[in-house]
Amino acid sequence: MSKFSKRGLRRAAGAVAIASAAVMGVAGMGAGDAAAGKLANGYKKVTGVDGETVQSWRTNESAYPIPTVANVPTSRGFVLSGTYTAKASKGVGGNLAVTYLVGCQVNLDGLELGLGGSIDFIAQSGGLSGSLNLPLSPGQVAEVSITDKDLSDSGVASIQLSQLSFTLNKCGGFASVRSVTKVIAAKGYSTDEGTVSGKGTLLQSTLYGQPFSIN
Repeated sequence: MSKFSKRGLRRAAGAVAIASAAVMGVAGMGAGDAAAGKLANGYKKVTGVDGETVQSWRTNESAYPIPTVANVPTSRGFVLSGTYTAKASKGVGGNLAVTYLVGCQVNLDGLELGLGGSIDFIAQSGGLSGSLNLPLSPGQVAEVSITDKDLSDSGVASIQLSQLSFTLNKCGGFASVRSVTKVIAAKGYSTDEGTVSGKGTLLQSTLYGQPFSIN
């Protein structure tokens, strides 16, 4: 039995860290950004050295702007929806997590994780819907951790978000958002005090969504 670090998959509730993205040297939206609306589906497959596999899907993702109470240029609102699914081969267990990267006047196309923290979203009881207020200054990007779910005994997990609303405050420039679907898995997968225990290959997969602008 081998143990692997689990840090970065699940965040402590209430932990907040907003990282500066100015080092990217890119202002404004990238050429790959889409306007808010229906977004492209996505798929990724990861194979371990012993033939284990993990597949992840992103389907029916969409984003639409909504008015805010403040009704000023530095405040804008949007709602997100989508279905995020993971499936592992026989005998492989794991965890599926959904986060969003939200940037103010930075290009998120190709931006990798490694922000050192997150803003956790606590869903309302009874379903994965709710709202989140996010203060973000120009040149900053935040990773917003939405929720995560362990794979079932059949090796499948699915997370469906419906009309999840964000209010982005203090952003005086363009705003860009993209989803991130993370899967970590292994044979004999189990969790214990911040570590993942498993046999054989530790499989990790990150599926990035299509960046879109909210302005």
